[in-house]
This record gives sequence, structure tokens and C-alpha cells, in this order.
Amino acid sequence: MRAALICIDKSDHLQTRIDNRAAHLEHIQSSGIVEMAGPFLDVAGGMIGSLVILTVDSMDQAQAWAEADPYAKAGLFESVSIREWKKVVG
Repeated sequence: MRAALICIDKSDHLQTRIDNRAAHLEHIQSSGIVEMAGPFLDVAGGMIGSLVILTVDSMDQAQAWAEADPYAKAGLFESVSIREWKKVVG
């Protein structure tokens, strides 16, 4: 199954994102369950959140991945929504 993580950054937390980016990318690479990922952007092109698509066995696995994300551990996100997602196109 696939799960979509929709994460919105706290305002004025760009430095938190920058400081934890390398660890976040390592978490993505080492987990082996991330199908695609990337930041949401504001009108000026600044990073303001994340979309992560996971291939998991359960929603509990998706929740555990999200909780272990260095961005989450650093307190970057204002909100995190995890939804089962079905790929139709692409």
C-alpha cells in the first residue's frame, strides 16, 4: 500500500529545515520505503512543507516512519497528515 505524508512547516522555521535537511535525506535513503518526496513551495519558491509518498505494509509503518523523520524530531512541522493513497497516473 502507499501512504502520503502531507507535512506543513511552522512559520519562520526555514532554518530548522535547513539544519536538519541532510539527516532527513539520509532517513529517506536508508529506509527504503520512500517512493517519491519533495518540498511544498511558497510563491517565492521557499520550502514550506513536505510531501512524502511511502510504500508500506501498514499505516502503522507509515506513522512510525513519520515519527522517526529528523524534521519531525526537530519540531519543524505545524501539522502532519498521513493518508492512504492510490496511484492512478504516473
